Amino acid sequence: MKVAHLIMAYKEPKQIERLIQKMSHKGSTFYIHVDKKIDSRPFAYLGKLENTKLTQTKLLVNWAGYSFTNAILQCIKEIFETGNEYDFINVMSGQDYPIKSNEYIYKFFSNNIGKSFLSYEAYGSQWWKSAKHRVEKYHLTDFVFKGHYRIQQFINFLMPKRKFPLSYTLYGGNCATWWTISKKCAEYIVDFIEKNPGIKRFAQFTWAPDEYLIPTIIINSHLKDTVVNNNLRYIDWSLGGANPKILLDNDLQSLEHSDKLFARKFDMERSAALLNQIDEVIIRKV
Repeated sequence: MKVAHLIMAYKEPKQIERLIQKMSHKGSTFYIHVDKKIDSRPFAYLGKLENTKLTQTKLLVNWAGYSFTNAILQCIKEIFETGNEYDFINVMSGQDYPIKSNEYIYKFFSNNIGKSFLSYEAYGSQWWKSAKHRVEKYHLTDFVFKGHYRIQQFINFLMPKRKFPLSYTLYGGNCATWWTISKKCAEYIVDFIEKNPGIKRFAQFTWAPDEYLIPTIIINSHLKDTVVNNNLRYIDWSLGGANPKILLDNDLQSLEHSDKLFARKFDMERSAALLNQIDEVIIRKV
């Protein structure tokens, strides 16, 4: 059983190094995409770590833009082109960290080959009530220039509500960005978007398509029965807003009792004590 861990990075190479070293395993390979707008030189040494590669794909990523989803898709294509056979593609950020041992994680995935793990809610849920503007209105998130918000407002004043190009039920959520999916599922997503350019054009003018596009494609496909509605990540949204809480040492007990495999998000300095406690208290036990 083999897993390709795709790490989407834009800061703190030392934190990413710690993540890789903690998750290093014979069945794991790490692929690191460094945002093109960031100086990649401080990350170069990571490519010398065992079973770790910096992706040749280097794309500029805008927060909440389609550029982030596109970077993931292009990196998955690059992973496939290596010719290495993987059972799962596991997408992580550099601020993730395991809360189970490598042996536990390996056994879990070995027992679930063919399944995919992502979190989603169907259109009409409480989350979608506040998020539907993402797909109904035009967003110029990836088109950063002076006055683009004003132009965006003008476009939405003139134009009718947008509709998803296909007669699909939309699925998504604030935990839908990070996931672990089967190779078959990853192949289907890449192939689907390449064969349906209208989907890409639509998503390019939506807000945060990483939180709805991939779940929507998968759950409307023949692969829906292979999906478990659980992204295996502990994420704390209790503070509200567009970003999850930074986990600190007072979160140890919650992590200790969680059945998730990974957690996010951690800050290199603010979460240092908690990361040490995870190593000493949690991972040693499982």
